[in-house]
Amino acid sequence: MTNIALGPSWLSPDHLINTYGLWGVLLIVFAESGLLIGFFLPGDSLLFTTGLLVAGGTLDKPLWAVAPLIAVASVLGQQVGYLFGRKVGPSLFRRPDSRLFKMENIEKAHEFFDRHGSKAIVMACFVPIVRTFTPIVAGVSRMNYRTFATFNVIGGTLWGAGVTLLGYWLGQIAFVKDNIEAILVLVVLVSVVPLGIEYLRSRRRAKAGPAAHEPEGGETSEATAVSRGGGRHRAQKN
Repeated sequence: MTNIALGPSWLSPDHLINTYGLWGVLLIVFAESGLLIGFFLPGDSLLFTTGLLVAGGTLDKPLWAVAPLIAVASVLGQQVGYLFGRKVGPSLFRRPDSRLFKMENIEKAHEFFDRHGSKAIVMACFVPIVRTFTPIVAGVSRMNYRTFATFNVIGGTLWGAGVTLLGYWLGQIAFVKDNIEAILVLVVLVSVVPLGIEYLRSRRRAKAGPAAHEPEGGETSEATAVSRGGGRHRAQKN
């Protein structure tokens, strides 16, 4: 398979899979789903490529094992992110930028979570960067754990297993086999479309002024209260 020329070659999906195998894929999916250090890792393209390689026999693992394991890795990664956010709490919002921690990434996930509520846990799985930080924001805002866990399992399964299965299915089509590099580039571009949409929306809300960020009635979400109140929030009992 040909490396796609997007980003460093050592982060290309086929290089990671050929070098580290299925365990490497699971570790990357786990890290990208909820660890602060995982936001830069390939997600959608990695899963899609995994499905392609299983279909082509390059990754000699059965699909019935690969897809569920990837889903489990995604779910567990989000669980760790949630627990990290719940443990660290509001101090996460007061931490200055560093090489690995960028406040803007937390804010993007915060706005996404604030706007969509519980279903954001599922939706965020399909948005690069946002999927890494949304579980952390859910933990910071003390989202009810049972609610989080339910949407966590749904989102992790749909994204982890779903994208892998899509790659496997398309990997059996002759046109895809003959144009793998172009297909992978397309997958990467499609995966960043939601992020671009979120960026444009945030720009539009910023131009509209502070009033556009407040829900009707002047009420704010728990996540908003945490970030603005410097740690004062109401813990939601599980």
